[in-house]
Amino acid sequence: MFDAIAAKYDLLNHLLSVGIDRRWRRRAVRSLALTGRERVIDLCTGTADLAVAASQAGARRVVGIDFAGGMLRLALEKVRRRRLEESVRLVRGDATHIPLANSCADALTVAFGIRNVADTAAACREIHRVLMPGGKLAVLEFAVPTTPIVRYAYLWYFNRVLPRIGRLVSRHNAAYAYLPASVRAFATPDEFAAVLRQTGFAEVAANRLTLGIVYLFTARKGA
Repeated sequence: MFDAIAAKYDLLNHLLSVGIDRRWRRRAVRSLALTGRERVIDLCTGTADLAVAASQAGARRVVGIDFAGGMLRLALEKVRRRRLEESVRLVRGDATHIPLANSCADALTVAFGIRNVADTAAACREIHRVLMPGGKLAVLEFAVPTTPIVRYAYLWYFNRVLPRIGRLVSRHNAAYAYLPASVRAFATPDEFAAVLRQTGFAEVAANRLTLGIVYLFTARKGA
């Protein structure tokens, strides 16, 4: 499915979020407080928007990992256009079996991908494994707002408008029906924060963004 929509993925991200997705990614990168020395993993990197943002914000080396080869092909084109081949590497891999060594990264990011992993807890354990002690985690993920009027407007847009635009632009019937279904099926912000704590993370925080339609989860691997 992700391979099938790869060519229109960036366009639809920006269109369907009215461009706010760029701001969310910048916020996630800022939470890492990069100094220029960090090795960063961007898990479920897709077309590498967040990996590129981390590199441009000063990360010394970024490794973007994704399961979808079609996404990675477009990510590689993007990296080459920006002449970031020396600082951004792309790897095809499974979030529940990250193909990297223990304690190899100073920070790890995930943007709107953790809900697509079949076993969330297994992915969180792998994230914990590859981070060095004290390493930082930043996860962006959609949520269903709790404020009644915002929730109603959001669900109307998410369930009725978004799938139609997605189908029209991507020419893929299932992908943009999958998106709202996957958000509804995923853990609540409190539940996902609990999974992070259960897998060994400390200083876990769930930061509400844009009226609660997105959360930025931050955490740190304990020393």
